Amino acid sequence: MADTQEDSDQDDAERILASGVIDGLVAVGGTVTPESLLGAYRAGVFPWSSDPMLTWWSPDPRAIFEMERYRPSRSLRKRIRRAGWTFTVDRDYEGVMRKCAEPTPSRPTTWITGDFVAAYTELHRRGAAHSVEVYQKDELVGGLYGVSIGGFFGGESMFHRRPDASKAALAYLVQHLSQRGFVLLDAQVPTPHLARLGAVEISRDEYLARLRHAMALPVVF
Repeated sequence: MADTQEDSDQDDAERILASGVIDGLVAVGGTVTPESLLGAYRAGVFPWSSDPMLTWWSPDPRAIFEMERYRPSRSLRKRIRRAGWTFTVDRDYEGVMRKCAEPTPSRPTTWITGDFVAAYTELHRRGAAHSVEVYQKDELVGGLYGVSIGGFFGGESMFHRRPDASKAALAYLVQHLSQRGFVLLDAQVPTPHLARLGAVEISRDEYLARLRHAMALPVVF
């Protein structure tokens, strides 16, 4: 789950996958549709970039957040209290996606192209994709989005327009999922940035076993 405002996170993930340090590429080609996305997530696979060709990944090891062990840092808790942010769920899913896709001075493009926005937004309309928003008054200053199936949530991307707003969105997501009985929060490719946020690495085999258990749970986002 990359933060599109944290250039080092995406760069690290791309370098790791390209170097072969993480075994991950499982397919090239196809199209991003709600049906192909759901089939991929159920198999432990996610898409990453459609330029020039769509690629599908199942990294080994895998990054996840152990929700029962996750604790936001003291500085983040203090930041949230002082900022006066408001948190919402599914208030502006497409807006969050488009914020994640926006270019920055140091990154003129991202992997979240129009076909990704269209397919994931349709997933949201079908109730299988969700977002967390962070507002400062009426301004959307942070957020994240991902896919949910049973007790599984696959984090896709997050953004911030104020310091720590994406970290705050993650902390809110963990609390939200824990309260609803979710057991697996996927962060995809292990990176130093995700590790600093509290993500841990597990093997692909362990991830797939946890995924099967999570998807069978009768919980809703």
